[in-house]
Amino acid sequence: MAQFNLILPKMGESVAEATIVKWLKQPGDNIAEDEAVVEIATDKVDSDVPSPVTGKLIKYLFQENEVALVGDIIALIEVEGENVSKITETDSYNNISKNEILPSVSKEKAQQAEKLNNAFEINIPGIELVETHETEASATFQSSRFYSPLVKSIAAEEKISGEELDKIAGTGAEGRVTKQDIFDYLAKRTANSSSIIAPATEVERNSSIHHTPANYVASGNDEIIEMDRMRKLIAEHMTMSVQTAPHVTSFVESDVTNLVKWREKNKAVFEKKIGEKITFTPIFIQAVAKAIRDFPMINISLNGTQIIKKADINIGVAAALPSGNLIVPVIKKADQLNLVGLTKAVNGLAYRAKNNKLQPDEVMDGTFTVTNIGSFGNIMGTPIINQPQVAILAIGAIQKKPAVIETEFGDMVGVRHKMYLSLSYDHRIVDGALGGLFLKKISDYLEAWDINFEV
Repeated sequence: MAQFNLILPKMGESVAEATIVKWLKQPGDNIAEDEAVVEIATDKVDSDVPSPVTGKLIKYLFQENEVALVGDIIALIEVEGENVSKITETDSYNNISKNEILPSVSKEKAQQAEKLNNAFEINIPGIELVETHETEASATFQSSRFYSPLVKSIAAEEKISGEELDKIAGTGAEGRVTKQDIFDYLAKRTANSSSIIAPATEVERNSSIHHTPANYVASGNDEIIEMDRMRKLIAEHMTMSVQTAPHVTSFVESDVTNLVKWREKNKAVFEKKIGEKITFTPIFIQAVAKAIRDFPMINISLNGTQIIKKADINIGVAAALPSGNLIVPVIKKADQLNLVGLTKAVNGLAYRAKNNKLQPDEVMDGTFTVTNIGSFGNIMGTPIINQPQVAILAIGAIQKKPAVIETEFGDMVGVRHKMYLSLSYDHRIVDGALGGLFLKKISDYLEAWDINFEV
């Protein structure tokens, strides 16, 4: 028997570490090839790490909630064979070739291991982890405190000394300084260049997302619930968005009677013919994609005084997770998909989100976001922009309402299916005229739905 070292795979040039969320296998358990061994979490998405080999888990080298760096050996697996290299925990991953790691494993297995690495290629906008900076940072900081390569790189870029870094209060596992901690520090330093963050209480460290008074004492009937990792990230992201962009929200009421009648008539035929259930969501996304083509200055982001006009229309769809948290999987190049393609994309992403199977690249690179608050019975809302985008659409519940209908014989009152659409947009770069016209265009596409459309 021989030993295979399961390594935390590369997750993109800007992602240097991941938190061990949950071990799916315990020492002594048998593992099949491609079977998930552990759940990990980055600041983008939760993912599973599968095993490239068949064997038995000997031990894991990181406990749950501990942070591992890319290239760290996270578990040892016993496999059949005699020539699989036994790599110690102190070996450098970057200096070991694939042949040294798997000299007796087939070329096909090596290719699978490469695919495993490539599956985690993600980038975080605004952060560029350059190897030279990482090397410089490692040489600069001499501290007994642990800092990830990402934190060191950011500190080096921002010319934060080792002594200064040691004074930043960390909110990560065992008090480690996270990316957000150093960003919060930089924001405060900019506001007051002479200030240095001193050790803080837990409440102070989480002041951007935690506004409970420090002297608050729960009564005997109160329940205190600590935020999980994802909820903290959502809270920080929403707070940052509100602080970054002046939000304006426009509303329009849309008559979607033809659309409702078409779906009711065709949903059974659609499912039988395509093998997918047709919901309203892909139809809404199709209308949004068309409207973005008409008004491309909605499909932008802002970098200082530079407007970045996006080449692709990548529409994110906010999805509620079983945990109650929120995630936004992205349909890439949505304007190039027909209704069937959009339906398959929406249903596939919804299924993977519900079952925690989303890959990192499926929550990246969105240029516009849609959130369907109507699924919760809400008729309208004022959503918060998903930075670095500049607009987000909320879709309200469809309701039957009495309405005045104009006919060639005069006006009459009838029952119509209506809904509210609300668009929040960044008023730094999107004015009311653009936001209002774009929103009205979405409504126009929905109202003009051909009731005789055939799939």
